[in-house]
Amino acid sequence: MESQHEHHPLFMPLVFVGGLIFGFGLGFSHMAQPEVVLNFLQFADFGLLFVMFGAAVVTGITFFGVKRLRSEAPLTGVTYTRRLKTLDRNVIFGGGIFGIGWGLSGICPGAAYASLGVGNVVILYGIAGMFVGAYLQGVWRSSLADRGAAASSAD
Repeated sequence: MESQHEHHPLFMPLVFVGGLIFGFGLGFSHMAQPEVVLNFLQFADFGLLFVMFGAAVVTGITFFGVKRLRSEAPLTGVTYTRRLKTLDRNVIFGGGIFGIGWGLSGICPGAAYASLGVGNVVILYGIAGMFVGAYLQGVWRSSLADRGAAASSAD
């Protein structure tokens, strides 16, 4: 969601560097290889569990500490708040589709791009599928919004 505040000039370069570090970490930990993820999902290799645990610890410490040190984001000026998402059918349905795609392909969207970086060009099929799925979901949500607008204007 775009804020009304101006972004700091370093915002996008830092986002880019953060993405590079994230991609490098996925490649270095071999998590950009679908075979490793599929082995985890088949209970044959638990390396992914340690990677996810490490990421959860770093994220937890960051979220805990940053709110105590600052009240707003340094590059955007946006106040830190909790974003609570209700558990509705869209969350369940979307999570189910994500999980099925992750289980079938062995890769999630972030790792798919990192997988390209380690030479897995076959993953382009999976990335194309993600784009098609996102596009179809956007068309579907737009049609629902259009129907809702038409129904409320008829009232």
